[in-house]
Amino acid sequence: MLRKYKYIVLACALGLASCESLDQQPLDRLSEKTFWTSEKETLFAVTGLYNGWESGSQIFYMDCASDNSHNDFSHEGFQQIGNGSFNPTNPGNASSRYTYTHIRRANWILEHIDQAPIAADLKKRLIAEVKTLRAYRYLDLAILFGDVPLITKTLTIEESAVPANPRAEVFKFIEDELTAAAADLPVVQAEKGRMTKGAALGFLARTYAFQNKHADVLKATQQIIDFNHYQLFNDYANLFEAANENNLEVISDIQYIENTFGYTELGIMMPNTIGGWSSIIPLQNLVDAYETKDGKTIASSTTYNPAKPYDNRDPRLAATIVYPGALYAGKYFDPLGDTKDHPASADNASNSGYNYRKYLQNPSSYSNVWNVGVNIIVQRYAEILLLNAEAKIELNQINATVYDQLNKVRVRAGLPKVNESEYASQGKLRELVRREFRVELAGEGRRRFDIIRWGIANDVMNATVYGSLSKGSVNATTGEVTFTNLTDRFLVEKRTFTAGKNELWPIPQSAIDAGKGSLVQNKNY
Repeated sequence: MLRKYKYIVLACALGLASCESLDQQPLDRLSEKTFWTSEKETLFAVTGLYNGWESGSQIFYMDCASDNSHNDFSHEGFQQIGNGSFNPTNPGNASSRYTYTHIRRANWILEHIDQAPIAADLKKRLIAEVKTLRAYRYLDLAILFGDVPLITKTLTIEESAVPANPRAEVFKFIEDELTAAAADLPVVQAEKGRMTKGAALGFLARTYAFQNKHADVLKATQQIIDFNHYQLFNDYANLFEAANENNLEVISDIQYIENTFGYTELGIMMPNTIGGWSSIIPLQNLVDAYETKDGKTIASSTTYNPAKPYDNRDPRLAATIVYPGALYAGKYFDPLGDTKDHPASADNASNSGYNYRKYLQNPSSYSNVWNVGVNIIVQRYAEILLLNAEAKIELNQINATVYDQLNKVRVRAGLPKVNESEYASQGKLRELVRREFRVELAGEGRRRFDIIRWGIANDVMNATVYGSLSKGSVNATTGEVTFTNLTDRFLVEKRTFTAGKNELWPIPQSAIDAGKGSLVQNKNY
């Protein structure tokens, strides 16, 4: 697996000198004259680029920038983005997203890899991996910030004040790079975690989807489907557990090693009672999006009972969210009574009465939740099926394959197939596929991108957001929940979203200042 290189990469490709030639000069930095001398060193350099190409913090926290989740602690950088208070001098997490570190490293590799004495096929594949990783970083920049500098070579300090390129130009670059990379990548890599043909095409599909290029989305996703390689994992709840990582639903992921090359985000999501911080918490609006088991929304189903709101629901709700009365970590979750999980009891108790369960079905399975090694999925096959169905819906090419793609996702989750008479029109199917995107990928960092590309962010983000019903009790023996008031809810926060402004994030003022006049702040900031 790719992770086996982590120790070596950190010491060598990202370190001070080549491991094979510690006696060579210069010893205080990588030397272009001495580094690119073998296949092993070339692999170290490219593998080093995977270190931090994406992170769990960016994926898990990103839902807090949407109507799915809330970041309980402002110092973590996403609360400001979620409530609309971020700005150039207080940009929250925007300051860490506006970065060219990986792009510069990718450029350096591409400038020197031709020096390496390696087989042509291997060189072609490694170049494609590097271009895919670089394109992924540019996609993140272009979606979040709009116009950004398009830099394809390493720059000196004197050259570093670079003006931004139009967003459309950056998107075109990404499309061209990913298309070319996909042609040179295999469907399956010998080492898990490396970029593949499916990964490049999957990121390409996201690029097209954000621009509403539905025909191109359809083409890219159909290629992935036609590989006949990927398939949905049979158990949604356990899809994200360590025992099942690298399954055939995973298209791209971040590889980790527990207690050595791990991450802390699962600890910060857990409930206070079991030592977590409740930093990233679900909101009621997300909970309400889950259908009932009969395949209807809570507004239309006769099986939905407001006094028993978690009964008879889409099984993905229980697999994704810890709610009042849920059996979790050996006891029934109780944010309603005089417990450590009541929002008033401690800073680390969830303010919404909900916690995330995804990746945390069984916290005791990890020896250390603050240094977890389970891989974090960046893109999976369910998203491809939904993008494929959405593209056909938007193109008004509604046929049996649309229902088939939706049904694969829904039936795996434990829901009935789509009622084709109810969901026959383009408008109704659009409503359905957007709901499927939301609940299927909840907690995986995609919602912000979706509400922006759909043009609904202004509608869904301008709101006061709430958590669960707040008055009642949980029976510690049976988990039975009794709500005594069906209107009072935990108040989380008041949010604002300014159309024509908050679709983009502000360029951090530090970057504006460093650019010495070369960068222009995004509109209305």
